[in-house]
Amino acid sequence: MPFLSHISIPKTGINSFPFSIPAFRDGLTLRLRDNVTFFVGENGSGKSTLLEGIADQCGFSLRGGNRNHQTAHAEEVEGYDGYHTPLSKSITLGWTPKRISNGFFMRAESFFNFADYIDELAKSDGSILDAYGGKSLHEQSHGESFLSLFQNQFRNGIYILDEPEAALSPNRLMTFMSIIHKLEQSGRAQFIIATHSPMLLCYPGSTIFSFGDSGLEEIGYKDTEHYQLTKNFLDNPDAYFRFLFE
Repeated sequence: MPFLSHISIPKTGINSFPFSIPAFRDGLTLRLRDNVTFFVGENGSGKSTLLEGIADQCGFSLRGGNRNHQTAHAEEVEGYDGYHTPLSKSITLGWTPKRISNGFFMRAESFFNFADYIDELAKSDGSILDAYGGKSLHEQSHGESFLSLFQNQFRNGIYILDEPEAALSPNRLMTFMSIIHKLEQSGRAQFIIATHSPMLLCYPGSTIFSFGDSGLEEIGYKDTEHYQLTKNFLDNPDAYFRFLFE
């Protein structure tokens, strides 16, 4: 059983963002059955917004990090810490058997700033870098720094990840999936991931929720637009180029 088993948002009747997004307009009830859950959908469909709300409810830094980073950032970062998303105030999280506090919220878009933060901490305590592969995240390639985080920081807890594939080659993406498998199979970790990667979406035994114009629905891997469009394109790229380049 996953630690976080239930996510709900009541219907508010508010017509402004984020409640105007179809996925949230009529309220939301999600039951999580598996240790790996994916959110898919077009840009602006609400995937990252929901992830951010869940992370906020878990007490994680909205800039990216865990509960400790929330405290450390609060005096340094204007516009993130001390800020609560409009959606998070309406979210109710259900835990099995009880709420956990371990975990991490990873935003691909703000990872550079997170690496800056770790470097600042390392100036007074260099041993902090041991938890990130033994050297500054800025001294590693983008993909290497992502894997350093996954390999060295992910242990027990709930991991909320926004487009973790952004810096990973297909080969490194498979390494990432092996990390997920090792942790979630042990029953020590749960992953909720927003992604556009058809490779990542095929992770076995996972649940996929699709964010669309009609709201939110559970969907099979081969029914996702990500799988169908990628497969069709790779099977016949010339047909797409003729259409795109007219």
